[in-house]
Amino acid sequence: MASENVAEHEAGEAAAAAPPKAVDDQLIDDLVGRAQAEGLQLTGEGGLLQQLKTALNAFDITFDGRLSAARQ
Repeated sequence: MASENVAEHEAGEAAAAAPPKAVDDQLIDDLVGRAQAEGLQLTGEGGLLQQLKTALNAFDITFDGRLSAARQ
C-alpha cells in the first residue's frame, strides 16, 4: 500500500515537472499517417516537413503583419 502511494506521488511529481507540450503527439501521428497514406515523403523536396515549414513561415509573416498593424 505504501509503495503504491510513493509511486503515485513520484508520477505526480514527474508530470508536474514536465513542461507542457506545444504540439500534441496525436496531431503529429495523424499528420505523419496521412502523409504516408498519400505517398508523401516526410522529408526532402515537397515533403511533409517542408510543407509544414512553409505553412508556419506564412503564418508567422501574417501574424507579424497583424501585430505590426495593431501596434500602429
